[in-house]
Amino acid sequence: MLQNIHVKNMALIDEADVDFGGHLNILTGETGAGKSIIIGSISTALGGKVSRDVIRKDAEYALVELNFKVNSPQILAELEKMEIPVDGDEVVISRRITGSRSVARINGELVSLPVLRQAAALLIDIHGQHEHQSLLHKDKHLAILDQFSREEMASVKDALKDSYREYMILKKEMDGAITDEGKRLSEISFLQYQIEEIENANLQDGEEEQLDKAFRKMSHARQMMESVAAAHGMTGYEGASSAGDLVGRALRELSSVEKYDEAIGGLISMLTDIDGLLNDFNRELADYESGLTFDESVYHETEDRLNLIQRLKTKYGSSIAEILAHQAECQEELEKLDDYENYLSGLRMKLDQAEKELKDLSDKLTTIRRANAAVLQERIKAALIDLNFLDVRFEIHCEPLGHYTENGQDSIEFMISTNPGETVKPLGKVASGGELSRIMLAVKSVLADADAIETLIFDEIDTGISGRTAQKVSEKMAVIARKHQVICITHLPQIAAMADDHYVIEKSAMEQRTITEIYHLSDDASVGEIARLLGGVEITDAVMQNAREMKNLAQSKK
Repeated sequence: MLQNIHVKNMALIDEADVDFGGHLNILTGETGAGKSIIIGSISTALGGKVSRDVIRKDAEYALVELNFKVNSPQILAELEKMEIPVDGDEVVISRRITGSRSVARINGELVSLPVLRQAAALLIDIHGQHEHQSLLHKDKHLAILDQFSREEMASVKDALKDSYREYMILKKEMDGAITDEGKRLSEISFLQYQIEEIENANLQDGEEEQLDKAFRKMSHARQMMESVAAAHGMTGYEGASSAGDLVGRALRELSSVEKYDEAIGGLISMLTDIDGLLNDFNRELADYESGLTFDESVYHETEDRLNLIQRLKTKYGSSIAEILAHQAECQEELEKLDDYENYLSGLRMKLDQAEKELKDLSDKLTTIRRANAAVLQERIKAALIDLNFLDVRFEIHCEPLGHYTENGQDSIEFMISTNPGETVKPLGKVASGGELSRIMLAVKSVLADADAIETLIFDEIDTGISGRTAQKVSEKMAVIARKHQVICITHLPQIAAMADDHYVIEKSAMEQRTITEIYHLSDDASVGEIARLLGGVEITDAVMQNAREMKNLAQSKK
């Protein structure tokens, strides 16, 4: 559950720190006080879109931090699968927004927005002011039914996705198959040309690197010969200025004076070693020089071979390995075309088998959906009656789509009749905005029983209702809050009276700044806030008494 929210520099909020209870948390306040900022802050922390305007004026950044205590081992396991660090049962989500970017963290580690949203979907379910409009779309109906049935259908849906992917690959191959004989023969001719061109080149893996090395050497053969010959002469023993001759003369000079100082003998020994090394070097250089040749015909053959490889690379791949791989692909395709009837026959068999498997899995999924739809429609109907739809009929229609998808072959639609004697019709043709809001609450209440998500947030779910219906909505909220943490923004006293924890949001001016603050109310203060919702500007003793009775009645319903 959401234990705490810390907000700083967000819109009208300077800084706020709120601890939430584990059951029904009600937020009330005057219109414009900033109630929506709290829900907006939570949405922001969970990866919602933000604009630069969200940062409080004159502040450098905005920050929202959510502290969750996760009681579900299933959710903790899912977070660990996402490689999110989890220590015990605490999960802390934060998002810091500056003028140019935002930074999200989970338990101190940076995460991307997609990962943040994926984790948020496990922890909290936010029902915004306009979410009930999604009930007008049939895709939402399918998602609700599948959410209700998820444990039973999980393995089937996974297998179906793999089966659908395989089926579509084979179908695409079949759709692209050549059936025109002239086109087939033309394709065979083109493939044979490519194969023969590559075969005739007799390419060897690694050949290009060796040729390139040899070509560079031959391209600079003249320069190499001249440089090696010059170095051989400089280090030899012919010519008065050659290194060998100079070393020999130096040895003779030192030998002539060795008898006068025995230290000279050590120098002579060192120079003798140098003379030997220089002699060895000169011989090896001579051997290398004798091996330097330039064959113009070999040079041109190498150049032509490199040009051939380059042309083939331009046509068939960026390397010899890719060219040979292309040849293998052409050979495989040629074999198909040479024996095309057998290829098509085999492909049809594979496609038929894939379609049979896809149909079996789709039928299995349809069976599960129909069985669960019967259960779900009765539970939603019961929840709708609890929400003051007294003569309601609610049905879930499951019809064939007429084609396969990775999610099966079913079209799911919620149908309703809210008046006696009327036939059921699609929600969009029957329900008003206020009714849609209550229908969504009924759906949420049913799904909550089977849902591992611990926290549900309702932002003004009470739009368009009053009186007895409002009382019924409050009672339904209380039922959901027995097993889940519920956070609800409301302007109705009937719902506020049902609070286990009641908070008021106030806007005030301070030092020429407008700020929004949030307070936890005591039982007496909660009664006073309910009286404000009941009575408006003037709170009389009668209004206070009415508020107290409403609070006591609400508590007795729990």
